[in-house]
Amino acid sequence: MRRIRGDSEVAQELLVAMEAYVEADLGPVTPETTSTVDPTEMNPPDGAYVIVLEDGVPVAGGGVRRLSADVAEVKRMYTLPDARGRGHGRRLLSALEDAARELGYARVRLDTAANMDVARRMYGEAGYEEIGDYNGNSYAVFWGEKAL
Repeated sequence: MRRIRGDSEVAQELLVAMEAYVEADLGPVTPETTSTVDPTEMNPPDGAYVIVLEDGVPVAGGGVRRLSADVAEVKRMYTLPDARGRGHGRRLLSALEDAARELGYARVRLDTAANMDVARRMYGEAGYEEIGDYNGNSYAVFWGEKAL
């Protein structure tokens, strides 16, 4: 696990892969259809981007960004298809929560789409409680929040 800048080359590769995955199932990733994020929002001092390495190769990544003084949002969590099923998502989520805590946030929020059943189950198991739509993401079916 390693923290890098959200606008770094490695992060950009994972973000492009994640958006292609979403677009293949749901449609375009645009401000009109879903909650978008500027990669620079996942940079210090208000955000962070974490990658998971397997044999030195990035296989998963995700970020946190500021929503308000005490609330961060988990964004763009993604594990490459060939690396799924090995617990990377759980470790990544935990590392993102740690990053949010270290950045001074008291709570984290996230959302997920209907086609992401594994992610939704993972968020529930990690303690995310369902809340109302806070970001207008038309692809989302679950919005959650967790106290850090």
